[in-house]
Amino acid sequence: MASIAKVVVEISLDREFDYRIPAHLQASIRVGSQVTVPFQSRELRGFVVGLANYSAFADKLKEIAGVVGEKPLIPDEIMKLAYWIADYYCAPIEHAVRTVLPSAVRKRGAKHKKQLVASLVNETGCPACDNLPPKQQAVVETLRQHGPLTVSELKERSGCSESPIKTLEKLGLVSIEESTILRDPHAGMELLRTEPFELMVEQRTALDTICAAMDQEKPGTVLLHGVTGSGKTEVYLQAIQHALDKGQGAIVLVPEISLTPQTVDRFRSRFGDCVAVLHSSLSDGERHDEWHRIRNGEAQIAIGARSALFSPVENLGLIVVDEEHEPTYKQDESPRYNARDVAVMRGRIENCCVVLGSATPALESFNNVRDGRYGLAEMLMRVDDRSMPLMRVVDMRIEAEKEGRASIFSKELVQGIYDRLNINEQVILFLNRRGFSASLQCEKCGYVAECAECSVSMTYHKRAHKLLCHICGAEEKVPDRCPDCGDPDFKYAGMGTERIEEVLGKLCPKARVARMDSDTMRKKDSYRTVLDQFKTGKIDILLGTQMIAKGLDFPNVTLVGVLHADMSLNVPDFRAGERTFQLLTQVAGRAGRGEKAGEVIVQAYTPHHPAIQAARSLDYEGFCSQDLEFRRELNYPPFSHLVLLTFKGENELEVMAAADRFSAQLERILPESVSHSPPVPAPLARAKGLWRYQIMLRCEHTVKMTRPIRHVQQTCRLPKGVTLTVDVDALSLL
Repeated sequence: MASIAKVVVEISLDREFDYRIPAHLQASIRVGSQVTVPFQSRELRGFVVGLANYSAFADKLKEIAGVVGEKPLIPDEIMKLAYWIADYYCAPIEHAVRTVLPSAVRKRGAKHKKQLVASLVNETGCPACDNLPPKQQAVVETLRQHGPLTVSELKERSGCSESPIKTLEKLGLVSIEESTILRDPHAGMELLRTEPFELMVEQRTALDTICAAMDQEKPGTVLLHGVTGSGKTEVYLQAIQHALDKGQGAIVLVPEISLTPQTVDRFRSRFGDCVAVLHSSLSDGERHDEWHRIRNGEAQIAIGARSALFSPVENLGLIVVDEEHEPTYKQDESPRYNARDVAVMRGRIENCCVVLGSATPALESFNNVRDGRYGLAEMLMRVDDRSMPLMRVVDMRIEAEKEGRASIFSKELVQGIYDRLNINEQVILFLNRRGFSASLQCEKCGYVAECAECSVSMTYHKRAHKLLCHICGAEEKVPDRCPDCGDPDFKYAGMGTERIEEVLGKLCPKARVARMDSDTMRKKDSYRTVLDQFKTGKIDILLGTQMIAKGLDFPNVTLVGVLHADMSLNVPDFRAGERTFQLLTQVAGRAGRGEKAGEVIVQAYTPHHPAIQAARSLDYEGFCSQDLEFRRELNYPPFSHLVLLTFKGENELEVMAAADRFSAQLERILPESVSHSPPVPAPLARAKGLWRYQIMLRCEHTVKMTRPIRHVQQTCRLPKGVTLTVDVDALSLL
């Protein structure tokens, strides 16, 4: 039995520490155990990441002080995954260990909720219970009718105080014991159980491909390319049933919290209580209890956003990554992992099948199919042979010429909205910018209200009557007059969802409009409430940002309008075209999902851009082939891996000097196969009060970049106040 434990403590030092295991803890300490250890003059928590019988510091070792919990919180396979994440994404091991375990589980004081529960001692009835005073009798009848209840619930249901309950306990008729109460995020929600649907030919072929991969000795990764409305979710459900039939578990990842209510409802309707949900809208208590339901084997299916990937599902048979192309799978703090790629690695470690599903797969995944690394299942027809929506692109330059000014809505879109409202059909309008207007500008002197901390203009929010920075969250009062020239007239330039909502109120005064963006969806159940109202026809027009662009399935939606469709094309990023194509295709897929045909009206100022034209004709392969050739020429992903180094600090000269010094040291040890840029200001040169400089590296093999970077990190001390972030396989170049 090992006598030494290698421990990673809760502060970031990017190293393991050896501790002696005392005799009385030998049986309870394993890899993954949470422990308390003496560290310098204090006691810290940490995790055992390895066991050994030898240490180079054997004479100086301190003993582990204690063990937290009865069994390890991190299984061996997930600990291996944490080490891979730390190595691949160039992150401290403590960050990786922290990532694979929810804070609700690892933090001090995390525990199950205990409450006093009352129950009848003799539930079959006893003579003594029939001659009781009225209040005691009411307590007994309530327990007979409902079974064991918490004392607070019993008081409420029986209409009594605690006194008669205590009296019954003294008489030996009622027992009161402390019991663990599960905090259920779905409490009070009843769902009708569903049976598997009859699959269409393409769905059956896709399911057979996935099941064949699951049954192999070495299951691989399958890309499920299915157009919007082709029934991917039903394929996932039946593939999971195949895993359950083999005694295996499954993990399902969805990219947006707004998608979770609909997705969770479908999975719970099919599989009941063996589904556990993990996402950021749960309370800490709910997340703690859901995680332990998975750890204890009570739930075999885990569903949630990015972090659900690390659920401790035993005997994992299948991982599904829905909408695998979504950038929200990429974490924006250390470790900057991409859940899609880590899912593939977990599949290799645990020998389970991984399914990546999307109507618009990422070019990296598409290229992996071309190279034979992934299998492919395609579903190019909608369920029940429903037609794909007709997409029309409106040139807003021509509209502006006709009207003599730029307009928000084209005549086609206004008429389309009226036509749908007249026949009680529903409309979705998409604009990927919140707020009322993009900027506040003085027409006399040209002054623009800019954030003092960031290199961006502030956005005007009319309802709050404030200027907000969407980068750092800073707020300012709207000035009465121009701070530069004193002119009282301001021009509100650009538009956001708040402004569209106001205009809709004038265009369609009788229509019931709901807005979904991060300004309105602040409460825990906001998403579910609005989507339920839309589903039941209480809302006519749903207006929103990216959160309404995908995953939603409403049969009565027959028109989707996309405003300013080319907004994302103006971002300085080689992925701008791909993102625009994906977004347009996804949002278009919300139309015509029922019996009625759907229509999509796309408004753009650059209607002939290849991404917009490819989305209009739903030509995924044509767009990919064209964009891949452009990337091959410039050696951009997927033909290389990209690492972005970002230096940040309050003093621009110090940041620039630190970046230059780091770059010079790095250049000396980089292999010739690595192409790299000199340090340059980031496209977003200042954010949250910090100046930003970047170095971009590209190479076919990540390790040829990350090892030299780690070496320079250890030898090149950055000045105080300057920090470095390393983003491996960066998705955003801003």
